[in-house]
Parts: sequence; C-alpha cells; structure tokens
Amino acid sequence: MKLELMPMFWLAFTLLAYLFSRWLYRRTGRYLLSPLILVPALLLALAVPLHTAYAEYSSNTHWLMLVLGPVTVAFAVPIWQQRRLLVRHWSALLLGMLAGSVASIATSFGLARALALDSSVTLSLVPRSITTPFAMPLAQDLGGVPELTAVFVMFTGVFGAMLGGVLLKWLPLRSALARGALFGVGAHGAGVSRAHEVGGEEGSVAGLVMVLTGLLNLFAAPLLASLL
Repeated sequence: MKLELMPMFWLAFTLLAYLFSRWLYRRTGRYLLSPLILVPALLLALAVPLHTAYAEYSSNTHWLMLVLGPVTVAFAVPIWQQRRLLVRHWSALLLGMLAGSVASIATSFGLARALALDSSVTLSLVPRSITTPFAMPLAQDLGGVPELTAVFVMFTGVFGAMLGGVLLKWLPLRSALARGALFGVGAHGAGVSRAHEVGGEEGSVAGLVMVLTGLLNLFAAPLLASLL
C-alpha cells in the first residue's frame, strides 16, 4: 500500500520517533540526541527519499500543532509555584524581556537585509524568537509564511538551548533568575525544557519569560514591520 493512502503513517512515525529519541536522550544525556534535534532529522531522512511534501505531512499531523497552545498554558503551573520569586524580581525580568525582544527583532531584520531576503521570508524570520503558537499566526498576519516561521523558531530554540548550556559554564550567573531568563528569552520552548533540566526555579523563570516575551513581540513585531 502506498504511503499516501496511509493517513496515520506520519503521525505514528512522529510519535515513535519522539519516544525513541526521548529514551535515547535520557540514556545518553547528549543534547544532540534530544527529541528537538533527532526527531526532525529522522523525519527529514524519511521524507526526502519518499518525496513527501510538507503539506502532506502537515495534513496528517496537524493536531500535534494544535496541542502546542495547551502545552504553553501548562507552563503556568510552575510559574504559580515560584510566584514569590518572580514578584520579587519583576523589574529585572521586565528589563531583560524588553532587551531580548528588541535584540531578536533587530537581528532578524539585520540578518534578512544582509542576506538580501525577500519580504515574505523576512517577515517569516521576524517572529523566530517567539514560541510557535504565537509565532505562526503572527507570521501570517505580517504577510510571512507560517510554515517557514516554524522552521526558524525550531532552529532558534535548538541553537539557543545548546548555546545557553555553554554560556552557563562561562558566565558568572549564580542566581536562578538569571539562568532561567537566559533560556526563556533566547530559546523559548526549547530553552524552557533545558532550563527545567538545570533546576525547578530556572524552569519556572524561563517559562514566565518565554510567555511574556512572546506577548511583547506580538505587539512590537507588527509595529517595526510597518516602519521598515
């Protein structure tokens, strides 16, 4: 039977690849074998020789994208648990989120201009530092390509989570607040996951910063896009 006649094939393969990569990551502890990196690699390795278009894959796995919203809302649980820490340092968090939002949008436009990208790709790149449930609708509203934005978000998150782990070894960040904000601002969902591996407080801070930074970008990105 041809794969295009098996609507559950890509869904089943994605879930099995996730379970396998999660097991492998827990056994080895190597970030390159984490689900964020290994699952897309396995999907690409199978999709290319089968000549499977993204539209076909998306039509069979679209509900996985829909659960990102509830997953993002679930970050509210550890945020509530660490509410005293967050309230005590709200001003520092706000300044960090503002700086991170400005830096992410400015570098996106700068990179797009340096590479002479067309407007649709540029506007797809702008929301790259926002978590996917926010980034894809924003890209569509701006005139970008949501699917392309999802790819940019994934690369930003994976690279940011990897780089964040390296920076923790070199930067004198002794507080959970600073370590969590580092991941939440720079690597959204992937960074929150990595921050939880560092510590509970770091994960709570990263989750709060990720959500609020996404909201800030939702307001800032359209404004900047209209000015450029």
